[in-house]
Amino acid sequence: MHFTIKLEGETVRDVDMSLGYNHRGVEKGFESRDFFKDIYLSERVCGLCGHSHSSCFVKGMEEIMGIRVPERAQYIRTLVFELARVHSHLLYLAMCAYEMGYDTLFQLLFRDREGVMEILEEITGNRVHYVINTFGGVRRDFSMNPGIRERLYNLKVRTVDAIEYFNSEHSIRNRTKGRGEIKHKDAVELGIVGPNARASGISTDIRRDDPYFSYGDLKFRVIQMGNGDILSRINVRLYETLESLKMVDQLLERMPKGKIKVPVTFSNIPATEHVTRVEAPRGELFYYIRTSAGKQSPDRVKIRTPTYATMNAIPALLRGLELADVSIAVMSIDPCMSCTDRVTLLDLGTGKKRVVSGEDLRNVD
Repeated sequence: MHFTIKLEGETVRDVDMSLGYNHRGVEKGFESRDFFKDIYLSERVCGLCGHSHSSCFVKGMEEIMGIRVPERAQYIRTLVFELARVHSHLLYLAMCAYEMGYDTLFQLLFRDREGVMEILEEITGNRVHYVINTFGGVRRDFSMNPGIRERLYNLKVRTVDAIEYFNSEHSIRNRTKGRGEIKHKDAVELGIVGPNARASGISTDIRRDDPYFSYGDLKFRVIQMGNGDILSRINVRLYETLESLKMVDQLLERMPKGKIKVPVTFSNIPATEHVTRVEAPRGELFYYIRTSAGKQSPDRVKIRTPTYATMNAIPALLRGLELADVSIAVMSIDPCMSCTDRVTLLDLGTGKKRVVSGEDLRNVD
């Protein structure tokens, strides 16, 4: 990414954005590994959305092969999915607090994130890349720790406190309410997905619109806001955190008994192509998979992440903002970028350019 922010005084008048391609070899790597090793590769596309990526890949391959996954395994997959969503949203909220200079709130939210990571470690054996998914089910069974319920209840209470704080603190409201708006019409035209789309009044959620795993068994509300401003994007994630915790309660209550996986071989892999999608924490995650008959690795895997679908909104997001609000505005869409090259500030009055870092933007008075 390379942003050129054009300023008139301290006001952003326009933004030129260069969307590049930081090639990490992931998509090419799918072609040289067998299907089972590709699960681990998909998990490493993103540190926060790893479970979303492996879920999308195994879901696509199971649909290609006609594999019926045991109900208990589907519940465990969904449980990890929603806890990972809570983890991602708490990190997002903490970083929003940090960008606005609220270090104590940042630390409190990171404390809550740590609690979620501990629960995920108990369930999966890992803190970051869970790799609970395998073809035909999950690789590890789930046993209920009595302390999990108490920790989840405390997290709900603290999330309600966070909602109150973000919406009542005067300085936060001044910097977020009515700022960085993405109107409903613009959001539709730009193809924005996930919480950012829902904050602009678009009713979209793959979990509801195209249910997978155990989402068809769960009752949950798709959170929508109508203003499309920074505060709306923050609130969508705050209330989605509560909804995810409610879904976790339902999954724990209804967790069925039975097998956690079925045997899977790829001896009869067909020649086909397939698309599949899931609702990652940042929105719709899309995988395209192409296979050849009998071949033990895919011919092609194409990934479209939610961030890639949302980046075109940044110019519309920043126009009219004060320079000091650029950092929180960009953070408000929860971008996941492997690399941001640089930001160039262009003074429209003098024509002078200045290259700045993210820290420079945060320190703008």
